[in-house]
Amino acid sequence: MVDSSGSTQLPGARVAREWERPDSAVVAHLGEIPAAVVADCMYRTGAMGAEIRSVWRGGRLCGPALTVLVRSGDNARIHEAMGLAKVGDVLVVNAQGSLAHAVFGELMATRARAVGIAGLVVDGAVRDVADLELMKFPVFSVGSSPGGPTKEGTGEVGYPVACGRVVVNPGDIVLADDDGVVVVPREASAAVLAAARERLHQEAEKRVAAQSGRPLV
Repeated sequence: MVDSSGSTQLPGARVAREWERPDSAVVAHLGEIPAAVVADCMYRTGAMGAEIRSVWRGGRLCGPALTVLVRSGDNARIHEAMGLAKVGDVLVVNAQGSLAHAVFGELMATRARAVGIAGLVVDGAVRDVADLELMKFPVFSVGSSPGGPTKEGTGEVGYPVACGRVVVNPGDIVLADDDGVVVVPREASAAVLAAARERLHQEAEKRVAAQSGRPLV
């Protein structure tokens, strides 16, 4: 891999500045559908591990993944990624699942909101949870820690990452609510949206049956 400056980028220290994003209308419509319904339409795949949850009740996000890989406890690449973000992007960070040091907090959320980032999903820890809730900035993480990060700078931006035991590619659609986080592959997003709309219709019919006491299966 050679970047625009001609320098070689090795795995673990790469930054991509452009990648294909999904259709904005598909993102908007998927954002209106529960994460569980979307996961059902992908044969119960695409859901991140249950350990990654909203840090405040009612958090919800939907947008293209801006993927970041960081070393445990280091957040320099997250700061760099925010400088590359487009309005509506969701930061998806592999922070090695570490709870020893938070890699995101209220000040970063303030900047993220200012540049139009829709939220954060991190396989790791955050802090300033009360402030994040007051801001209503959507954050999904493994947990929280008062310990702060280092900023040594190693890591990647804009390359595939593992997060919550799911592979996330830059530009995939990330949808999250109180049930958890689901990843929709960008190239399949229109088909998943169509299937999710049909499933909502089927569930409405089943709901009528359930209200009358008829069996669901």
